[in-house]
Amino acid sequence: MISKYLKTITAAAAVAAISASAALANDFRLGLLTPPPHIWTKAAEKFGAELEEKSGGKHTLKVFPARQLGNEAQMLQQLQSGALDMAFLTVAEVSNRAPDFGAFYAPFLAKDIAHAGRILGSDVATEMLEQLPGKVGVVGIGYGMAGLRQIVSRGEVNSAADLSGKKLRITPFEPILDFYNDLGAAPTPMPLPAVYDALANGQVDAIDMDAELIWKLKYFENADTVVESNHMMFPMVGLVSAKVWQGLSEEDRAQISEIMKKYLAEVVTTYVEKDPEWLEQVKGTGKTYKKVGADFFGDAPAKWDEKWSEKSAYLSKMREVAKSTSEE
Repeated sequence: MISKYLKTITAAAAVAAISASAALANDFRLGLLTPPPHIWTKAAEKFGAELEEKSGGKHTLKVFPARQLGNEAQMLQQLQSGALDMAFLTVAEVSNRAPDFGAFYAPFLAKDIAHAGRILGSDVATEMLEQLPGKVGVVGIGYGMAGLRQIVSRGEVNSAADLSGKKLRITPFEPILDFYNDLGAAPTPMPLPAVYDALANGQVDAIDMDAELIWKLKYFENADTVVESNHMMFPMVGLVSAKVWQGLSEEDRAQISEIMKKYLAEVVTTYVEKDPEWLEQVKGTGKTYKKVGADFFGDAPAKWDEKWSEKSAYLSKMREVAKSTSEE
């Protein structure tokens, strides 16, 4: 009986030691889907370097880019379980579990890339992060972004009717799926590494993409028409596993938050500066280049708002934020 009791105590002590070790672990891992040269990946690396420096080596960070740890849904599951410490994920993936975040994708919410940055820096956007620990099992530190969304097509595009029935590559999440369904296109989810060849061989007729990747990954090479529409924002969010967060001291939480926010803000600033430059470079390739507004899409934006006003309690708030920040 005593032997059995001692074994139980020993086992409990071992579990406690493992738990304590996990709570004190300072070798963090951060996952994201972007390739090594991407702005998001570089920001994550700079965050890790400064965290190690400011913590005096107490904390280190290894960055896993290019979906090394799985797709975003898989990385989010790892965050929820505590198997992954941190991630930079598209708000799109978060919106699959917390529909309020779909409000960020309201068509023509932002009038330009600088306006998008102001919307993401608003008190309402920050307030939305408060629901993530309870609903998703993660802690939201702050927002980054990619550029506004544009359309690249293999064929001529003179109106939205020219996209009707066409296979159009999208990031697989509900807000953008709804938008293109309302437009009459055939939205086709596809991972980023497959897009270039898919557009080249006609597996898809068009793609929904930001200016950076249209230019840097040369998607324009396989296109006849580039439509500068700026029809949607594409935010990113810096996340920490709620389970990992619980094991951190208040000092560590404050330090991680401060440094991560710094580099997320740097991401936003970079896109505000660079997005217009990338569009000019794409325009200079000689491809047919059209700049359009909301009227190009007919009633699709209004249909989207009607549908998402029932899905996201924050849609009306986001429209108000957009209105109040439009002239800054």
